[in-house]
Parts: sequence; structure tokens; C-alpha cells
Amino acid sequence: MSSRAVTRPILTRQQARDHYDRTGAHRDGQPSYARRPIQRLVEHADFSSASAVVEFGCGTGALAQRLLERELPAHATYTAFDLSETMVQLTRRRLVRFGARAAITRTDGRPRVPLPPQSCDRFVSTYVLDLLSNRDIAKLLGQAWAVLRPGGLLCLANLTYGTTPLSKLVIRVWQRLHSSRPDAFGGSRPVTVSSFLGPASWKILYSCTMVSLGVPTEVLIARPRAHAEPGAVQTLER
Repeated sequence: MSSRAVTRPILTRQQARDHYDRTGAHRDGQPSYARRPIQRLVEHADFSSASAVVEFGCGTGALAQRLLERELPAHATYTAFDLSETMVQLTRRRLVRFGARAAITRTDGRPRVPLPPQSCDRFVSTYVLDLLSNRDIAKLLGQAWAVLRPGGLLCLANLTYGTTPLSKLVIRVWQRLHSSRPDAFGGSRPVTVSSFLGPASWKILYSCTMVSLGVPTEVLIARPRAHAEPGAVQTLER
């Protein structure tokens, strides 16, 4: 049986909240291996034309700060959800100067986005879906489909499976640790999120696997199929 078929333990919502409440105060941005993939995500997400961004799992607010400072138009709004009170407070402090443009809400950890249908044009989540069960990943993507406007974009970056000798080794070690101690890496484990995007519902516009510091990340941009325009899927591996 391949490693991709093995059912691995997932942190409960309470365990995830406790972990990030405990460790959040020691974080001041994104992990080093996440910087290049998130840069790639930003390059392909066309935030300069966005007016309402939703982020599921805002973490320390580093990406939100970057988007509001450098990528989004001056009128654009940012709405975030996170299950960790520590992360919510960190993000609020980072974004206080943006006033009413930024709203951050603590959730109960369920994969739901309490917003009106078609109320945002970018749905962002980075290194969060790899914490969720397969069922919750599917539910969250359904929520994203519902809240995106026509022409909106789903913008994701998540831990995935290795594509190079080093990244394959890193993921093998990662999975072994995760199997015995799911909280070892904050609950993250490799997933292939593109496999959850059914072709009847989503059109993948950009997909790549990037390896940074030995850690592989799946970067993905997709549009709800009901609003998709003709065009080929672009798939790259680096």
C-alpha cells in the first residue's frame, strides 16, 4: 500500500487550537520553507484586481499584512478566520492600522465560512488544509465555491508529497513522525489538494509543486467551474 493510501491520525480541533495557542506567541511570520511557495501564489493570484479577500487560517497575519500593504487596491477588504485565539490576536495587532478594512474572527475550528454567497473574489488558505481530515477538506472547498464571486479565485498552498529525492526523504520522515506524534509539525501531513477539486465544480488555472529547503508545497489557483473561462490547465513541477 502506498503512503498516500494510508489513513493517518489527525489532530482534533481542540488539539489544534491548544497547539497553536501554545506555540503562536513564538511565531513571527511564515516558516522559511513557505516563503517561496507563497511568493509564487501571490504572483499568480492577481490580488491587484481583488476587492474582497477571505483567508481561512490566518496564522500570524504575515500574509494578510503583505496583501494589504503591497498587493491589494486601497479599497479592498480582508476577512480572516482562525481557530486559535493567539493567532487571532497576533493578526489583529498586525492589521490594526488598516482599520475597518480588516476583520479577524476566531472560529470553533469547523470548516465553515459564515459569509453570504458570492461575497468575495479571492479565497486564500496556506498550510491549513493539510491539517484537516479529508472530509473537512472537501467541506471547506465547498464553502469556498459558495462564497466566491463569478471570476473569483481559490488560492491555496499546502504541504504535499515529494517530487525530488530530498523532498521524498523529508516527507517519509515527516509521515513517520506524524504517525506517532501528529502534533510534531503542528498537525500537518502531506496532501494533494488538487485531487479534491472535482472537474465539474472547479477549473484549475495554475498548479505546481515547489520544493523549498527540502519541503514540497502544492501551489494551486482554481476558479469555480460555473464561472470558468476556456483555457488549459498549467501544471509545473520544480
